[in-house]
Amino acid sequence: MKMLDLTHCITPEMPVYPGTEPPRLTAACTMEKDGFRETLLEMYSHTGTHMDAPAHMLPNGRTLDDFPAETFAGRGFVLDCRGAAEITLPMLRRQEEALRETEFLLFCTGWDRYWGQPRYYEGFPCLTTEAAEYVASLGLKGVGEDSISLDPCDTEDYPNHMILLGAGLVNTENLTGLEALVGKTFTFLTLPLKWEHADGSSCRAMAMLREEETR
Repeated sequence: MKMLDLTHCITPEMPVYPGTEPPRLTAACTMEKDGFRETLLEMYSHTGTHMDAPAHMLPNGRTLDDFPAETFAGRGFVLDCRGAAEITLPMLRRQEEALRETEFLLFCTGWDRYWGQPRYYEGFPCLTTEAAEYVASLGLKGVGEDSISLDPCDTEDYPNHMILLGAGLVNTENLTGLEALVGKTFTFLTLPLKWEHADGSSCRAMAMLREEETR
């Protein structure tokens, strides 16, 4: 098997959602002073490649620590959305057979190429309402995207978050490298930290492919 890392590295200069403070990585202990290294990491729970729990948006939504571990791994499918203005129901319907066998639907918008640029925050394709409602009906474990959000950054009501998190799905944002998985069969792993009452968590996201799928 081959592992493909789909995770952005956490750095103090990384993009964060507008209005959020960037992470701080402080050397708490050093080799020179203490004989070992330890870092004080301070960041919001939705920093970098991260997972949204239903509790992120819903008053009575489930938190990540309440989900069983098997929630965070399963059959993945990448929908190629590059060049699209929005992600529509017909785009999904064309892949209906594959989606019925999928546990994680990942949207490849190509926006990860703008990571670190102002353009990363705007113009990325998002689901239409009818498309989001269709995705919510599929019985998935979760969705993910290589953009900063399921909804535009200037949204006021977060309709796609409300629909999909309301259906009990988890959502992994700020993925990278999804274009390498278009047309591939793979297992998606998205592993959040397990902390109490987690509304979200930075995570390590990966795809596991058979060697023949990488050729």
